[in-house]
Amino acid sequence: MDKRHAKCLCSAVEFDVDKSCVEVSSCHCNMCRNWSGAPMMSIHAQGDINFFGEENIGIYQSSDWAERGFCKICGTSLFYRIDGPQYYIPVGLFADQTGFTMKSQIFIDEKPEFYDFANETPKLTGKEVFDLYVKED
Repeated sequence: MDKRHAKCLCSAVEFDVDKSCVEVSSCHCNMCRNWSGAPMMSIHAQGDINFFGEENIGIYQSSDWAERGFCKICGTSLFYRIDGPQYYIPVGLFADQTGFTMKSQIFIDEKPEFYDFANETPKLTGKEVFDLYVKED
């Protein structure tokens, strides 16, 4: 299986993901923008990811269902992880930027007015995202 290599700014944390993960989603929610300094543009990487330098990963429990990982040395945002092995990896961590395709935008209702992406993609509001993914017990 062909892999794409990712690392933080200081290279204290490195990992590989399946190169077939090429669909980029952009999250405009307030929390992602606060965490990354801009909309979070990420790929969805399911399954096990082997991290090198795992002792340098800090975890922040950002909600009841998800957590965010960051490098404890340089502060790079490494992943957003939902219960189980579902990782959303910022595309900027990959040296090889070829082959990615913008596929969707979420929390479009929280997007500030000062920017717009030219890509024609499905755009979901926060309510639409929660209706799709959060199941009530």
